[in-house]
Amino acid sequence: MRRTFSVPERIGGFGLAVAAAALAWPALNGHTGATLPCPLRALTGIPCPACGLTTAAVVLVRGDVGAALAANPAIMALAAAAVAVVPLVSLRALGVLPPPRPWAAGRRRRLGALVGALSVVSWLFQLHRLGVG
Repeated sequence: MRRTFSVPERIGGFGLAVAAAALAWPALNGHTGATLPCPLRALTGIPCPACGLTTAAVVLVRGDVGAALAANPAIMALAAAAVAVVPLVSLRALGVLPPPRPWAAGRRRRLGALVGALSVVSWLFQLHRLGVG
């Protein structure tokens, strides 16, 4: 039987993948000089809501919370989800917590609206931070 993962588990799993990439990125960047430019900013000069997330993730895994917040505060929500998902998935795997149930359409819509609103706030932050507008 294939186990399904809940939306919070998927977001947290993505956060864990981001943390792993943030740990590896400085070494890769140092050896190759590779960068990850924002496609929107490269094409238009306008930052996207996710601008600064790579920088925020790298400095956060090094323990510099202030620099992470300055680069993109959204990293804190992703980090919190990543930290919360480990015990959640572990407890579900051990049978302590029941498996996830599918979300109702209204709940998915509300989450989508929240993510959309947070994206707008993040975008406004990036526009202000980078002096665009």
